[in-house]
Amino acid sequence: MNSGIDLQARFIESLTALGIPNGAAKALWIPLPSFLMIIAATVGVLVVVWLERKISAAAQQRIGPEYAGPLGVLQPVADGIKLVFKEDIIPAKADPWLFTLGPVLVVLPVFVSYLIVPFGQNLVVTDLNVGIFFWITLSSVVPIGLLMAGYASNNKYSLLGGLRAAAQSISYEIPLALSVLAVVMMSNSLSTIDIVEQQSGYGILGWNIWRQQWAFSSFGSLL
Repeated sequence: MNSGIDLQARFIESLTALGIPNGAAKALWIPLPSFLMIIAATVGVLVVVWLERKISAAAQQRIGPEYAGPLGVLQPVADGIKLVFKEDIIPAKADPWLFTLGPVLVVLPVFVSYLIVPFGQNLVVTDLNVGIFFWITLSSVVPIGLLMAGYASNNKYSLLGGLRAAAQSISYEIPLALSVLAVVMMSNSLSTIDIVEQQSGYGILGWNIWRQQWAFSSFGSLL
């Protein structure tokens, strides 16, 4: 990426100025983008969950979360801690391996997709020439996890729920993929870094949402 602050160079220069060898400084930089992406994803989820609960509470004339931190901003953290310490109950007739693996297959692609997201110059884990196809492939794993979780419970109603959730997820993938491929056709590249560079010439006016408003609207409505 050609625009913005070169965080990698600044980081290495700062460490070498402190007397750290150049090779060691580069080695310390390698895990840093992944760590920052995990932190950003976690904070983003917490903020979105808090906003969703506050907005839905206001729409329903309720107060919403207010006790955990100021204005209830720490409520998602409290819910996460409670979730970690909850008992993991597996039905007696369920397949324990599939029952546990199903939710993992649903959550894992979400975090793996951050590997191709360019958050800044030299702040991307991997630059794939087919990054968009990689993202579409990851999204296709989610219905498998939903169906697996419903099937592994050995309950016909859970299986029907898993089939419904998988069908719903698959129906979302087609318009999502089409809206993303519209941007690919404008950028002439499947690399996320090339797409960012292609729209970085005129500031916010160069963003692809202005040139592909229908694709952006369909993408946003499905999210």
